[in-house]
Parts: sequence; C-alpha cells; structure tokens
Amino acid sequence: MAHTHLIERVERLAGRRVVLVGDLMLDKYLYGDAERLSPDAPVPVLRYRREDARLGGAGRVAADLGTLGASVRVVSVLGNDDTGAQIRRMLGEWSCDLSGIVESPDRPSTGKVRLVGLAQHRHPQQMMRLDYEDTSPVAGELARQVIAAVERALSAGAEAMCLEDYNKGLLAPDVCRAIIEMARAAEIPVFVDPAAIKDYSKYAGATVITPNATETTLATGLRVTNEAEFRAAAEHLLQSLQLEAALLTLDKRGSYLATRDGERRWLQTRERTVYDVAGAGDMVLAMVAAARASGADWVEAATLGNIAGGLEVERFGSVPVTRDEIIEELLLEARQHLGKQRNLADLLPELQRHRAAGKRIVFTNGCFDLIHLGHVKYFQFAKRQGDLLVVAVNTDSSIRRLKGNKRPIINEQDRVSVLEELESIDYLIRFDEDTPLEIIRAIRPDVLVKGADYAKEQVIGWDFVESCGGTVALAPLVDGRSTSAVIERILEAYR
Repeated sequence: MAHTHLIERVERLAGRRVVLVGDLMLDKYLYGDAERLSPDAPVPVLRYRREDARLGGAGRVAADLGTLGASVRVVSVLGNDDTGAQIRRMLGEWSCDLSGIVESPDRPSTGKVRLVGLAQHRHPQQMMRLDYEDTSPVAGELARQVIAAVERALSAGAEAMCLEDYNKGLLAPDVCRAIIEMARAAEIPVFVDPAAIKDYSKYAGATVITPNATETTLATGLRVTNEAEFRAAAEHLLQSLQLEAALLTLDKRGSYLATRDGERRWLQTRERTVYDVAGAGDMVLAMVAAARASGADWVEAATLGNIAGGLEVERFGSVPVTRDEIIEELLLEARQHLGKQRNLADLLPELQRHRAAGKRIVFTNGCFDLIHLGHVKYFQFAKRQGDLLVVAVNTDSSIRRLKGNKRPIINEQDRVSVLEELESIDYLIRFDEDTPLEIIRAIRPDVLVKGADYAKEQVIGWDFVESCGGTVALAPLVDGRSTSAVIERILEAYR
C-alpha cells in the first residue's frame, strides 16, 4: 500500500543531520481590530490587541526541519542587535546548532513587521509590512567567514545541505558557488530553494532546485501553465544547471518533478483552503531534504513535499507542520483512495498511528441489516464519543448462526458498501465469529458503544475495555426504528 510506505518514510525522518545556509529573518505580527477609518485620512485604524514573533526566511526552514526531527546546523549572518538576539533564542528552542552564525556589527539583522487587521475580532488580514534589512552581497572577510563556517559544519557530519535564498545578500554568487562545490566534494546533496532572480547560474551543480511558478518563469523565461510547459521548464533547469532533479512547486496544481535518470511526473494535490502561502516553499524544502536524507526516492520525497506544503498553506503565518500531521493526512488520503474497509492486519497499524497523534478510537459492532434511521442516529452518537469510529460487521454466515437461515435480508457485501457511504464511520471490518471479542482485544478501543437496550454488563468486551482504561457508552434508542420492526411492516404491507 503506497500510503503505508510513505507513512513509514515519515516515521524514519528523525535524526537526519542537515546543514542549513540561508537568510535568517524575524517575522513580527502586530494584531489590531480594524473598526474605523482615520478622521485625518481614508486609512484603516488598528486598535492594538496583541503581537507575536516567528522565525522567517531560513529560520522557518530550521523550525520545519526541527519539527520533522532533524538535527540542524545553521550558517548565516546576523547583526549585533535585539532582532539577532531574538532570532538566536528562537532557533535555540529548536535545538539548532548556532556555531555557524557569523555576527556582523555593520549589518542589521533582517526583520519584518506585519500589521494584521482583525474584522469583528477575527479573520486576520495582513494590511502592511515594514522591512528592516541590508541586502548588499556579503563580501571580503565576511564572505570568507561564512564559507569557513559552512566547511566546519559539513566536516562535522551532514547528510544534506539546504540553501534557503531570499536574496538578502548572504548567498552572493561567489559564496554560493564555493559552498556548493564544497558539498559536492564531500558527496553531500545540496537542496536549493532559490531566490526570485533571473540568473540561477550560482546554483549550478546543486542536487535539486525547488522554484515556485513565478520564480521558474523569471529564471527560465518560460510559461508554466500546463503539463507540457512544466516539463519544458523543469528540463531547462535540469540541463542548464547540471542538477540531479528539478522540482517545480506549483501551488494548487501540486508540483512537477524531472530527474536526471528520466523521471518526468506531475504530482497533483488535493484542493485546499488557502489561508496563507507564506512558508509553503520553506516547508517543501525541509521535507524533501529530510525525506531524501532518510532514503526516500525522488517521487516519494516530492509527494511528501506536496503534502507538507499543502498543510502549511491552510494556516495563518508560518507554522511548522509536524510528522503526526503529515501521517494523519496520509491516513486520510488512504481512506479516500482505498475506502474504509480493512482487514485486521492492515487496520491495527493505522489505528496505532492515529493513537500516536492523540486520537480516541471508538468501536461498535452489529449486523446492520436493512439500514434505517435508528442505525444512522446510532453511528452519529458513536462518532461523538471520540475521534475515529471503527465498525465491525457480522458476516452472512455469522448472522445465520445467530438469527437463523432467514437472515440477513441484505448480503454482507451490500451491507458494508452502504455503511461505507456514512460519514460518521471511519473504518469497517468484517468478522465471522459469534462475538467481536477478539477484535475488541486487538483494537483496544478507548470507547465501546452499544445500544441502550443492553445493560453495560451485557456488552461483549465491556470488562476488557474498562480494564484498559476505556469506557462503555450506551446509545439511546430511536422509538420504533429497528430492523425487526422494518421487516414486520414490510410483511404486513404485503400480506
């Protein structure tokens, strides 16, 4: 199962050793209620509410890599100022090695202040940004210090080097070429998130480059609006820069991958609610680098990059995406592609991963012959008791043993197919035994649900579930709604 294989890749991301070279920034957000216009000019007035600060630029990549479990050595330049000190503190929270940061008293640390208006105290919308920066290329002694810091970081042990270029001067052409050559000599792959510039020659010899659509057009002069154009642009970058791979990130259209060994693939993604595109490219770079360092092939790495970038755009500001969130997304995609039916061997690892993400598992079972309103209400009640609902369905043979040869009315394939369409249900499993006790013991649900026509002590598995710290919930009955009642009304109508 492809999704299971990708989940295993994500679970192996921790511990990757990455050297990160790039422009560090501090992103400050000042939030205020936008309730009126100024009497002096037709501009909105913000009534201050709160503020927060986040790592920006290469700092975002450091946070993303840290969230994915990587060990990160950062090489950059910071000024001797409060902004630089705050960036250092925040990088320290991700346990980054900061020994490669060069301090320059003549160069301010890059900071961006965003004014964010809140409509009706919610719905944040960025209104203005103020930048503090010096974008002149590093040169002379400062450039030599940066190159020496990269050399030390690589020699300390690395599985990948990421270059995060925001064209703020750190990755000047001479510096960029020198560190790529250094990494190639050490056989360390180089992953580049390029700046929005026309000349990409300084990235030549890198392993992979990950431009977005706008950056791709700027650097190649080629449109990227359809698959043929994606391919042409990716091949242009692949050949002109002597890369191992080119990965175009295309927002809602996914990404396009071209590799030196002949892979040409458009990796599409599911539609998402885009809240803020800031940080999506950083997240893609971090994921692709970590995935490749952990042994993923290019298609696997690009697929995971798609997912991580997609999750990133669904939140306001740059907030790192966790491994558990990526696994949850892969499990969701598995259900969408594979349906809800599982055998026990496939179901148990999926439930284990859901539990690792803090999800509560609800279990119920039954024949569910002739689905009616009582069943629907029952499943809705069950789902409200936790996060994921697993429904075990009796096979036809087990129903005949329990209820006689006249039942079930509906065969098991049809019964399960109907249940698969109910939104409340997350997983379906069939069982042929007279009771579901063995499945309950294997799943160890957090909540066991049966109808209120049972006493708790009559529910199969109640004592085992409670011994494991779980609970039993009895669903209220819907008057007059039962399979037996439905069958009786049908017989009465046709007598």
